[in-house]
Amino acid sequence: MTRLPRFAKPLAVIVLLAAIVLGWRACSGGKEDGGDGRWGDGERPPTPVRVAVAERGPLDVELKALGTVTPLRTVTVRSRVEGELLRLAFDEGQQVRAGQLLAEIDPAPFKVQLAQATGQQKQNLAELENTRIQLQRYRDLAGGNYVSAQDVANLQAQVRQFEGRRESDQAAVDEARLQLDYTRILAPIDGRVGLRGVDVGNLVRTGDENGIVTLTQTRPISVVFALPETALGSLTAAVRGGGELAVQAWDRDERRPLATGTLSSIDNRIDTQTGTVRLRAVFANDDESLFPNQSVNVRLRLGREEAIVVPEAAVQFGSQGTYVYVVNADATAAVRPVKLGASQGERVAVAEGLKPGERVVLEGLDRLREGGKVEVIGDGADAAGEAGKDDDTTTAADGKDAARPANAR
Repeated sequence: MTRLPRFAKPLAVIVLLAAIVLGWRACSGGKEDGGDGRWGDGERPPTPVRVAVAERGPLDVELKALGTVTPLRTVTVRSRVEGELLRLAFDEGQQVRAGQLLAEIDPAPFKVQLAQATGQQKQNLAELENTRIQLQRYRDLAGGNYVSAQDVANLQAQVRQFEGRRESDQAAVDEARLQLDYTRILAPIDGRVGLRGVDVGNLVRTGDENGIVTLTQTRPISVVFALPETALGSLTAAVRGGGELAVQAWDRDERRPLATGTLSSIDNRIDTQTGTVRLRAVFANDDESLFPNQSVNVRLRLGREEAIVVPEAAVQFGSQGTYVYVVNADATAAVRPVKLGASQGERVAVAEGLKPGERVVLEGLDRLREGGKVEVIGDGADAAGEAGKDDDTTTAADGKDAARPANAR
């Protein structure tokens, strides 16, 4: 019996598998991608997509930015005199009013200084009074030539000397009294105190870097944010138009509005390193929903304009800029570069690149290619209408939020 070569068995297995594959392709009649016989060999089926129609309509012009909650005033409370800290008259985190007692330094040494200054003042006042009496007597005697004119002049000089000393003594008394007043440390502004920087019993000095406590104004409060210099034209036009520009602060995830305020100021120069200009918005913050140094998303509303709008989900970002996929009349997809304008909610204005009525792809973008066949799933007009309704609802809700106080949400 002739033995087969060692490589004959693997070769037979390969030939058998090839025969099975060829037989399966023959039975399937060359069908691909679904096996329904509609698409020939090498032809791809259309990609199912959901579309929306580009429409012309009103759009609230909003500029979005990242901002930081910044107190209008922050004060590090330090002692103006040196001494032992006797007591703290606040609780950490407490809201205090301007003029409220915060801390007290041992006043005993300053009471002694005030007593010394007062005693010295009284002594010099007595000498001044005595010198004045002598001067008047010498003037009377000088009329009868009993004293010389030089003696009268000397007494007049002494009186003026004591009068100058009286003013100096009064300044020393005022200084001692002021130092005594400084032992009672009062809040310079309304605000919330932080964590104390020193404990009772310690010796405090005027040069202490941390101070006794930090006081931060939280009502009202501001948010500082930056916008690109390209938005400066529309921003300044809206400011010149008069009226207050509404600003909303949203949480970091941009899911919940925190407060509604107004734009208060624009910086006087553009940062050349970042190409941005800084702005400040002020919020009443009655419910203290904004916390100092908190990061927030800012929406600055400039007004309302007519524009071609599409859902924001249709916009793609590539190396050449922003673009959308447009569905042509022959059910093929085409890449269309677009230039975007303002946005509102989930809608964005298209300044260049689209015409009203054109269909843009919302879903199925990951499988699209230029010129590829598409199959529209659902009614594109309905999809766009639903997006518009959602944005109208959002706009109405935003309007209500703007009309209500921040603590009424």
